[in-house]
Amino acid sequence: MTDGIALSGLGHSYDGRNWIFRDYDVAIGAGSVFAILGPNGCGKTTLLKCLLGTLHPAAGSVRCKGQIAFVPQIFQVAFDYSVLDMVLMGRAKSIGFFAQPVKHDIAEAWTALDRLGMADFAERPFGELSGGQRQLVILARALVAKADTIVMDEPTSALDMKNQSLILEWIGRLSGNFGYTVIFTTHNPAQALAAADDVLLMLGEREYASGKAQDILREESLSRLYGVSIRRVPFEHNGEPQVTFTPIYGVNVSGGPS
Repeated sequence: MTDGIALSGLGHSYDGRNWIFRDYDVAIGAGSVFAILGPNGCGKTTLLKCLLGTLHPAAGSVRCKGQIAFVPQIFQVAFDYSVLDMVLMGRAKSIGFFAQPVKHDIAEAWTALDRLGMADFAERPFGELSGGQRQLVILARALVAKADTIVMDEPTSALDMKNQSLILEWIGRLSGNFGYTVIFTTHNPAQALAAADDVLLMLGEREYASGKAQDILREESLSRLYGVSIRRVPFEHNGEPQVTFTPIYGVNVSGGPS
C-alpha cells in the first residue's frame, strides 16, 4: 500500500482569475478513510479530479505513489452488460485493447464479487440490479483494478437508508480489513463521522479545516459550511454512547427563521 497522499499548496482556477480553492495543505494517511464535505459549487468535484490526475491543478501538487481507482456517483451503461462483464471492465489496463480477458482476469472478477457478497449476481444483467447492488458492482470493478486508493463521489447520494448503511459498512471494511485508502465526498456529516477517520471541510477559497473527524465535525463549523443550523445529537446504541448530527430546517445559522 502507499505511504499516503499529500496535497501541497493545492489550488485551481479555470480562468486564471477566479480561484475555486487554493493553498490547501492536506495529508491523507495510507489505509485510512477520508471524507470531503462542502456545499454544491465549493469545488469538491474539481478537487477529486486533481486527486485522480484527470485535471492538472493551477497551483501546488498532489503526491500519491500508488494507483487510484474511481467509483462515480452515477453510472450509466449503453448496453445491458452482465455483472461479471461490468467488473471485468476494471481489468482494462491489464487486458489491453482488442484483447480478451484470460482465466486470471475472470478469477479476479469473481473474487471481487465474492468479497462484496455479489457473486450470486454475476450472470444477472447490470440494469436489473438495485441502486445499492449497482454501487457494490462498481466498487468490485474498482477492486480488480488493483489500486491502492479508492475515490468515491457521493457514494450514498442516490440510495435508500438501508443501502446507504451497506455502502458505509463496506467503506469501513475496505480500509479496516483490506488496507485500502478510501476517499469519499458527502453532504452528510453524520455519515462522515460514522465512516471517516479524517475529514476536510471546504469552507472557502483559502479557508478549510482538516483533521480527525471527531475534532473537525463541530456544530459551529458545519452550520457555517452549509448555511443551516446543524446540531450534535448524542445517543446510546447497544449500550455504547454515540453521536450524530441533524440539520434544523426552517432556522438559519443566526437562530432566526430562514
